[in-house]
Amino acid sequence: MMKFEGSAPIYLQIIEKLKADIVTGKIRGGDKLPSLRDFAENYKVNPNTVQRVFMELEREGITYSQRGIGTFISEDNGLIEKLKTTQAEKYSKRFTEEMTELGLKKEEIIEYVKSVMEGRK
Repeated sequence: MMKFEGSAPIYLQIIEKLKADIVTGKIRGGDKLPSLRDFAENYKVNPNTVQRVFMELEREGITYSQRGIGTFISEDNGLIEKLKTTQAEKYSKRFTEEMTELGLKKEEIIEYVKSVMEGRK
């Protein structure tokens, strides 16, 4: 079950989670999403919230619906790669803004990132 946090609307948090799952390959192109009802039960949210998630993802071209069959993840690799780039830019921007708010300069931020990355090796 997903934990909802912050002031962002729940439907946007679910969308972000699904996008992250697509980018990381947890959900692949062509995969079928659970039914609206099952999805709402799994996430413990109102079916109207899920409907909004599905509509937004379809509007963005990330999913497509087949009447009577279900909702599927797009198999467009270009779209998925673009999604990955967009998400990476969003996370990078958020991270650098928060580090800058701490009073760190560009070089200091880069050093922190390097030290964290080297610590994982």
